[in-house]
Formats: sequence, structure tokens, C-alpha cells
Amino acid sequence: MNDFVHQRRTDLLGAYVLDHLAEPELTAVRDHLDACADCRRTVAELTPVARALSGVNADDVTVPAHLEELVVRRVGAHRGRRLRRSLLLAAAAAAVIAGGAAWWYLRPTAPLEPVALVLQAPGVTAEASLVPHTWGVEIKLDGQGFVSGQTYRVAVTGTDGSEVSAGSFIGTGENPMRCNLNSSVLRANASGLVVRDAAGTVALTSTFPRR
Repeated sequence: MNDFVHQRRTDLLGAYVLDHLAEPELTAVRDHLDACADCRRTVAELTPVARALSGVNADDVTVPAHLEELVVRRVGAHRGRRLRRSLLLAAAAAAVIAGGAAWWYLRPTAPLEPVALVLQAPGVTAEASLVPHTWGVEIKLDGQGFVSGQTYRVAVTGTDGSEVSAGSFIGTGENPMRCNLNSSVLRANASGLVVRDAAGTVALTSTFPRR
């Protein structure tokens, strides 16, 4: 498994230990844990924190202004492969110290709807999810292999065949890239997305499930 996929699975561990994952993410994380001892250790370390938070009501929690400072202090000089686990644990510990705000850190965000991508640009690896909002569709795109320094433009396609801009991003080559892109197309009217490079060549496409 490459570093890109490993990072995607690691990002879901907080929601996993709080039992807030749905399919297909739940199965993907379980399969990953079967093969990854490092992430199994992370889950073992986070599980006691999750249990301590089981009775916390997020509506009753005020996030302290100094939470970020506490997290940074706990992460400190950690580097390399353990950085992400250190960040998760430090945030959870700092929030517990602050009076229960760990729920704020580990709570699930808006529901993600995974979408299948058709990759057309050579060397590109990518995954995407969408979030339906009242104002339109948000696209969460993770990838690597997009030509470094090149501008890519993203559009959401409507059920009427139109394309509405969702923004753009700069390729980062072999370095992992993560971006959030927003379109004014409502989920009910969105049928897919398309990413084009600066020359207009299609790099990837997706067709959204009908709703």
C-alpha cells in the first residue's frame, strides 16, 4: 500500500474508534488495520480516549481557545511516520485536559459521499468524496502525480449537461495533495465532475450516483 492510501486510511481512525464510520469507509479501514500494525497501535492508543468521551454531549462543550497551542506543544519535535499518530493523541489528550473538548476534535464532520474516479492522466492517483450542502456541492479531492506547478481546473457537471466551476489547484507532483473545492450546483442537480489541465486535457472524471 502506498503512502497516499495509508494516509487516507489513517485520517479515518478517529472516526473509527468513535464508531462513526459508515460503509464503504468502515470496511476499508478494517481491511487496512488487518495489514497495518502501525495503525493497529494507533487504534489501541485512541480507544481509551474514545471510551472516556462516550458520555460527552458535543452541544455542551465549549472549545477552548488554547486547544491549538496545547496540541502543538504535545506534538513538539515528533517527526516522520509517527507524526500523525502523535497529533491525534496530543489533540485528544489536550482536549480532555481542557474539559471534554476531545469530542470536538474527533467528532465526525459532515457526511462524506465517496465517488468513483476515472483517471485519465498517466501517473495520477486520486480519491474523492463529495459533501452536499444547502448552497451546493463540496468536493474533497486527494491525489498525487499531478504535474508539479501546473494549474488544474475543476468543474461540477449538472444533470442538464452544463459545467459549473468548482475552483482550481496546482499540481504537486509526487507529493500528496489535498484540496477542498466548492460549486454552487446542488447535489440533486449534480451528475459528476471533470478535472482538466492547463491545456484543457481531461485528467480525471467522475459520474455521481443519482439521488
